[in-house]
Amino acid sequence: MTFSLERPLVLVGAGKMGSALLSSWLAKGLSPDLVCVRDPAAPDAIKALAAKGLSLNASVQDIAVRDPGLVLVAVKPQAMASVLPELAPMVRPETVFLSIAAGTGLHRLKELLGPEVHAIRAMPNTPASIGRGITVACANDRVTREQRELADTLLAAAGEVGWVDSEALIDAVTAISGSGPAYVFYLVECLAAAGEALGLDADLAMKLARETVSGSGEMLHRLEEPASVLRANVTSPGGTTAAALDVLMGEGGLSPLMRRAALAARDRARELGK
Repeated sequence: MTFSLERPLVLVGAGKMGSALLSSWLAKGLSPDLVCVRDPAAPDAIKALAAKGLSLNASVQDIAVRDPGLVLVAVKPQAMASVLPELAPMVRPETVFLSIAAGTGLHRLKELLGPEVHAIRAMPNTPASIGRGITVACANDRVTREQRELADTLLAAAGEVGWVDSEALIDAVTAISGSGPAYVFYLVECLAAAGEALGLDADLAMKLARETVSGSGEMLHRLEEPASVLRANVTSPGGTTAAALDVLMGEGGLSPLMRRAALAARDRARELGK
């Protein structure tokens, strides 16, 4: 998929997620001269794009004159209260604000940007940096069909996109897919540590863990079978995998632990939104 925009796009906050999304857009054909970035601590990769036409840290008034079609807000939740009011001059019916700040609800965007804002709240995840992310979004009632389609196109450049009508579900999405990559990476750490405990060399144990998890993930991506079927296909009755699953699926095993972890993440997202 390739795309181009007729009106400028504004990126506020060029941290890991903001930069990852921008990289995916540029890879899909977005011209740097249609991008305005505001971040006083922009990474070197963003600064290098300034030589190719990207606008870096121009005033809000100067950016507003260019009539941006979309403003992506990618700052930390704790910074929203100080950053968003500065962007108010860009609020207009033709401009949609797309926020990826965890826990920052549509009501909060309205409070900080004004009641006229056309706002979308979205939760992407870090695999967006390699085009394999998944994002779930929710729009307020001012967002037009065209604005939703624009946001969908931009988010789809980094992976799959889903939409929900109830914003209350975004915190649950945060707990599963937004924070989920960290759970998977920690699984790799734990699996490698288990290998070392069984006597494997540390480098070999980590290689086995990384390749096993990434390979299994690729099977999930390519094959249509449910995860439960793929698991069953690996599990011979009375075999080694079955012995391990007796532990992982037993009382106090992985399922209740994961539920507790996801609940903690969901609750923290709600706290951030207050």
